[in-house]
Amino acid sequence: MRTSFLAREVSGGLRRNFTMTLALIVSVAVSLTLFGTALLMRSQVDRMKGYWYDRIEVSVFLCGPNSLAYTCTGAVTDSQRAAIKAELVSLKPTVQHIYYESTTEAFKRFKEQFKGSSILSQVGPDALPESFRVKLDDPKNFDKIASSLKSMQGVESIQDQRKLLERFFQILKGLQTFALAVAVAMLFVTVLLVMNTVRVAAFARRRETSIMRAVGASNASIRLPFIMEAVTAAVFGAALASASLIAFKYFVIDLRLAPKWTVIAWVTWQEVLVIVPWLFAVGIVTAVLASGVTLRRYLKG
Repeated sequence: MRTSFLAREVSGGLRRNFTMTLALIVSVAVSLTLFGTALLMRSQVDRMKGYWYDRIEVSVFLCGPNSLAYTCTGAVTDSQRAAIKAELVSLKPTVQHIYYESTTEAFKRFKEQFKGSSILSQVGPDALPESFRVKLDDPKNFDKIASSLKSMQGVESIQDQRKLLERFFQILKGLQTFALAVAVAMLFVTVLLVMNTVRVAAFARRRETSIMRAVGASNASIRLPFIMEAVTAAVFGAALASASLIAFKYFVIDLRLAPKWTVIAWVTWQEVLVIVPWLFAVGIVTAVLASGVTLRRYLKG
């Protein structure tokens, strides 16, 4: 089939079914935008995991005057504190860094974190325990640290920050799953719209296809213009979805969120640009499969 003839057929078909073609483009754009957003959320969660898990610390809280743990008989003594630190040092290289935080330093950091909050009036300078903050070579080695310290005199409790982060990431994963489910539902709607658009186009041009079949045109030659029309609409929809994703990255993430939330590792342009080809691929494959199935039914030869 000559390229010029195919181009005329496709452009003519798109003009004749302009309203349905426009609806198809918008539907593809919306569904692929949701699909791209779900992929972007996955990349964001993975990047945040890598960023925060690399900074995870184990907090070893020491006994205070009012501690009730069985390892506490009052406030931690100098000898107990020294023994705890020696035990942490002996656990290297699992333990990479050890930082001691006094009650005064803990209260100072607390005031900085909750500056302007009414909770400050309810917390006194001696309310926060002194602690060792420990950086591990691998957050999964928490159990090794806990088993070595949990029975030592002067240790009130041991906190694994990984568990706190895992709850947070479970929430993000749930949102990501929801976004992906919505995207899949929209892709299904798009498939139905592609099938309906192709079916209407095939019915409207049944006389032309009958003549082409009568003069010996192959099924592939007859079906190709319809498939290309669906693919063209899908490409326009994917382009709109890609533009939406790029605009979200630039105007929302780079200009608004990133300057205010500097502690978050945001997705990079490289991760966004990796998603763009997937939008075009999913859109084109969806259009080809949906139109192909429809044409097999309505253009039997």
